Amino acid sequence: MTSREAPEADMLPGLRAAVDDAKARAAATRRRTAASWEPAEVDPVARVLVDIALAHLDRPFDYAVPTTMADTAVPGARVKVRFAGQDVDGFVVERASDSDHTGRLQPLRRVVSPEPVLAPEIVALSETLARRYAGARSDVLRLAVPPRHATAEKAGSAPAPTLSAAVEPTSWGDVAHADAFLRRLAAGESPRAVWSAAPADDWPAMVAEVVATTYAAGQGVLVCVPDRRDVTRVDAAVLALLGEGHHVCLTADGGPAARYRDFLAVARGARRVVVGTRSAAFAPVRDLGLVVIWDDGDDLHAEPRAPYPHTREVLLARAEQQRAAALVGAVARSAEAQQLLSSSWAHELLTPRAVLRRRARVEAVPAEDRQVGTRVPRAAYDAIRTGLGSGPVLVQTPRAGYAASLACDTCRAPARCTVCTGPLALSGPTVPPHCRWCGHVASAWACPTCGGRGLRAPVRGEARTAEELGRTFAGTTVRSSSGERVLDRVGTSPDIVVATVGAEPVADDGYTAVVVLDTWLTLARDDLRADEEALRRWSNAAALVRAGGHVVAVGDPAHPALQALVRWDPAGFARREIEERVQAHLPPAARLATVTGDLGALDDVLHLLDLPDGAEVLGPVPVDDEHRVILRVPWTRGPALSAALGDLQRLRSARKLDPVRIQVDPLTL
Repeated sequence: MTSREAPEADMLPGLRAAVDDAKARAAATRRRTAASWEPAEVDPVARVLVDIALAHLDRPFDYAVPTTMADTAVPGARVKVRFAGQDVDGFVVERASDSDHTGRLQPLRRVVSPEPVLAPEIVALSETLARRYAGARSDVLRLAVPPRHATAEKAGSAPAPTLSAAVEPTSWGDVAHADAFLRRLAAGESPRAVWSAAPADDWPAMVAEVVATTYAAGQGVLVCVPDRRDVTRVDAAVLALLGEGHHVCLTADGGPAARYRDFLAVARGARRVVVGTRSAAFAPVRDLGLVVIWDDGDDLHAEPRAPYPHTREVLLARAEQQRAAALVGAVARSAEAQQLLSSSWAHELLTPRAVLRRRARVEAVPAEDRQVGTRVPRAAYDAIRTGLGSGPVLVQTPRAGYAASLACDTCRAPARCTVCTGPLALSGPTVPPHCRWCGHVASAWACPTCGGRGLRAPVRGEARTAEELGRTFAGTTVRSSSGERVLDRVGTSPDIVVATVGAEPVADDGYTAVVVLDTWLTLARDDLRADEEALRRWSNAAALVRAGGHVVAVGDPAHPALQALVRWDPAGFARREIEERVQAHLPPAARLATVTGDLGALDDVLHLLDLPDGAEVLGPVPVDDEHRVILRVPWTRGPALSAALGDLQRLRSARKLDPVRIQVDPLTL
């Protein structure tokens, strides 16, 4: 044996020992794995909703629960399962003692978290919404359950303190039938109402009193509002009545950790009052006794992600399933809210006409009555001047910026870019016009029609309006609120506040006067809801006036929407809208669905779709780079249309046909 072979011979016993040790460890691992795959003694089957967006596989699947996961794979927990050769996420929706599956069940791969974040009522709600909107439950659950944040999950949720005393409502005294609604809430019953707020109403305080009444009766409450500014107002009002530690606000502004922490507080029952935007509609509130939606006509309540549910419909479905009370509130009234009244699903809460007359004086004046050199008519000028004597004045304009569009000052032809034919605009009084499409600066522009070089602004934005008012009311502070510079509140000083739609700040004591400019532009939208949306925007601004204030709308006084504003009659306007839509077979008197895709896919849809009786097919028509078909049925046949579209989605998914986008009850066409 050479000196080189000797060390190798000495190593052989060590290698054999290492190999034997590795084999022993592998055998022990196999024994532990085999033991861990033994089914749990109690309820060894877990029904799992798997996170896959395939319509034909949109159902729970049975998996075996290993002994090691028997205590953690609880209903509502997140799990990993093997599906189609991959590890995918899912939720346990039920534990059962047996399965209809005749073969061997695959075991759960692991329990991601034993926290039951998917409540049984949300499971039922996801099935209802998926059926109504012809979507998949996995898509609904992505909207309902926020992403997991492990650090937030490890922290506990402190229980809510004891409510000191019941709250006596004081803000509802002028609203007819409100006392009966509040009494039923205090008794733990489930009334349903559609409420139209009046000018100078402090609607966040009124919502807070409804919340406090229901909460004092031992029930949970869910309030959904359009945006963060509304959440802030309702949050402050609820905090003032209930105190700290009784409610949470669910919005995306706080970040994923804060949102998941507040969601867990609700899921664990530590908080039973929730205020938030549209995603809060799925909050798993314990003992839910009341759902509230404010300004249901706002398009922010329409979910832009599949299956495109509307917050109003989510909350009303929860009220039906969980036998909770419902309050649909707004300043103006949507056609869908009026339909709830017409069908006797809800009762009306309305401020009497005599009270409305005392609250505000509203008038409409034609734009032709404006003074020379200004766009403000005499009546609006007088309202601003008088209002500034005792407080702030609000001026609402429908466009942001300085001059969003330009025209030739001589022949009124639209001013177009010489490079790309895009519209020219002005961003300020001292800068040359530029193209809104390509950004080209047209400092030497000349009208191709008449050769004129002068420009005029047929549509003026909030910045140009503020400039003109600053010159007209010299010495008065003019403040702007629009775009990224939105003011939340203003004080009581006599300032002029120029704001775009939805960016109107709240005045501490209300505005002494409100002027609504360019109403014709708001009415010019090419949309089914143009008049309804215009009245909603004007009413929301006019409602910010203080008691006894003055509202002036500049436009055609004969237009029905302006007449409804002058009379402050949102209920009458909504009834008129419903009557016209019944005659025209338009929503909500009819049910619509749109199918969007390429022409080949739409041909497949029309061939495979089994439409219910009375259905109409409109189109296809081009939309951007695709085509769209509109399906219309009578209102009573809406569930049948949703069922047919759901069957279509499952059939197309199973055959792996080209995808199409289906929207049931789209907000706009």
